[in-house]
Amino acid sequence: MNVILSKAGLDFFIAFGVVVGGSMLAGIGSVFLLLPPTSMMLSTAGNLKIWAIVAAVGGSIDPMRVIESNIVEGHLSPAVLQIAYIAIAFLGAHMGTELVKLICKGAA
Repeated sequence: MNVILSKAGLDFFIAFGVVVGGSMLAGIGSVFLLLPPTSMMLSTAGNLKIWAIVAAVGGSIDPMRVIESNIVEGHLSPAVLQIAYIAIAFLGAHMGTELVKLICKGAA
């Protein structure tokens, strides 16, 4: 059970970090390019959300193969666990996006 919780926690924070870190670096880069940083950060956060989930669960095809092969064989527990990891990664990416929106709220 401890391994499951630590993997779920890592998935959450990896997705969160990809969104927040990517958005912050996009904001810094937009300052150097004389573009508005808040709009760049907001659009980058939205664009990175799906890629943060993919990065957190370890690729785009392998988790889907785990789900498909286990359901076909009748083993629902590993498939449900993989779906839970994807949902937790989505939660981390979404919270990262909401944090970027909160940071950019007063500067538009």
